[in-house]
Amino acid sequence: MLDHLIVGGQLIDGTGLPARPADIGVRDGTIVAVAEAGTITADAANTIDATGLVVCPGFVDPHVHYDAQLFWDPYATPSNVHGVTSMIAGNCGFSLAPIKPEDADYTRRMMAKVEGMPLQALESGVRWDWHTFGDYLDRLEGNVAINVGFLVGHCAIRRYVMGEAAVGNEATSEQLDGMVHLLRESIAAGALGLSTTLSRTHSDGDGQPVASRWANRDELVALCTEVGAHDGTTLEGIVDGCLEYFSDDDIDLLTEMSAAANRPINWNVLTVDSKRPDQPWHQLDAGTKAAARGGKIVALTMPVLVPMNMSFRNYCALNMLPGWGDVLNLPLDERMTKLRDQQVRAEMLRRSCGDDVGVFARLTDFGNYVIGDTYSKANEGLKWKVVADIAAERGDGNPFDTLLDIVLEDDLRTVLWPRPTDNDDASWSLRQQVWADDRAMLGGSDAGAHLDRMCGSTYTTRFLADTIRGRKLVPIERAIHMMTEQPAELFGLHNRGVVREGFVADLVVFDPETVNSEQATLVEDLPGGTARLTAGAQGITHVLVNGIETVRDNAATGTLAGRILRSGTDTDTVLP
Repeated sequence: MLDHLIVGGQLIDGTGLPARPADIGVRDGTIVAVAEAGTITADAANTIDATGLVVCPGFVDPHVHYDAQLFWDPYATPSNVHGVTSMIAGNCGFSLAPIKPEDADYTRRMMAKVEGMPLQALESGVRWDWHTFGDYLDRLEGNVAINVGFLVGHCAIRRYVMGEAAVGNEATSEQLDGMVHLLRESIAAGALGLSTTLSRTHSDGDGQPVASRWANRDELVALCTEVGAHDGTTLEGIVDGCLEYFSDDDIDLLTEMSAAANRPINWNVLTVDSKRPDQPWHQLDAGTKAAARGGKIVALTMPVLVPMNMSFRNYCALNMLPGWGDVLNLPLDERMTKLRDQQVRAEMLRRSCGDDVGVFARLTDFGNYVIGDTYSKANEGLKWKVVADIAAERGDGNPFDTLLDIVLEDDLRTVLWPRPTDNDDASWSLRQQVWADDRAMLGGSDAGAHLDRMCGSTYTTRFLADTIRGRKLVPIERAIHMMTEQPAELFGLHNRGVVREGFVADLVVFDPETVNSEQATLVEDLPGGTARLTAGAQGITHVLVNGIETVRDNAATGTLAGRILRSGTDTDTVLP
């Protein structure tokens, strides 16, 4: 007796091979039969008629930040309804374990600042009652709807061993020994490896560089060497050059880390813009240089545009424009006073046009901003209008002044949507070339982070829709391969990512005529009444996780069928 029999569908098995008619039998969480349509004769407790539908492996999201959200939302919404069946968390050097009780407040404030998780949600939605990495994994085991593996964050390890001295200091030899021992213990408990960050954009709740940014090269290499002593492990790392262009030192460091561990290292996120046509190839060349020295560097890149809103009230990328933090980090009343000052405005505008703006230049075309939600009578009727058009209607000479006048009327609460500058045909053609490069891989959704600013978790269904009915830049078989077998192989996920007999029954059934994502909307459903952007799915008729149906007709069934993916048990060793 089969648990599930899926009949009549077009199978796209994840390998990149052409679609073919096939039936699939599932028993005890495993795919036990993949056969020509109509040839499986066994009885089944549940038969899914997939006529006119596509059957494929569950999608693997290689870069999420659901580390806290899973405690109040074990379904990992909205990733679950968009066909994600496995994901990797603990990225960018940030994990919630190991942790000492006295460091919980620091960690909450850091995560609120650096990953945009509302502090109220972290305080009221998570019990913070674990100590070791194994304790943390045990809290989640059996209480998740999606398979999830966790890297241990360098910042957590450093804080645990060094305490407050983790910020502002290099480690002593004794402290480094303690970090290596703690990493070893965490991996033995199931951590998939190590994540770290050296990015200048990553600061803690006190505005200081996060702990891992104070590590020297010897520390990083020692930790990576320990990762390599364990089966089924991997690395994720961010260096400053990830934002724009790698320096030779960036490439040397990533290469040395990968070679020391004898493991791949992935980084997030490779942006593609035709205005900088050389940038993707410069970044990807790091992979070629690493391969020549026994390492492997893999860039994550997104196949869709993910709009990210801005605000002059809450911390966001605008704070990172040169000189702007001096104003935007002030208390609210002082900030508003400064923003009314014409001299301050002129200096902010001047600094936003300087040569040192770098990757944030895409945020400085202020006339190209779209007004989102507004909160004052003076701003009624402005929603979805473009700032340049409002400035023209008002006779304002400078759209930046118009923008600041609008947000000040709302006490800076106005939601702002910069229109993408990289939505041209040339940029999409360049992305198509990048996707064909084996030094890159799809990913970088950041799902679970920047909750009220962006919603990248829907990239799977949006990419399918674009592949089938939109730009059609890659065949559907290739698109599914890039979201299933390819990431599963990078992380060594054991028997996942392909529809094959003997593999785990992580499966998605979708309607190619309708598959897509709904428009992202802001909802106040987080603990503490805080808000996030979320979006439902379209055309996802069934999702099976470990052979159990978790989604039916774009909605969760309420079944917690996911597993915590542990190194060596659920992962195989992948060498560079």
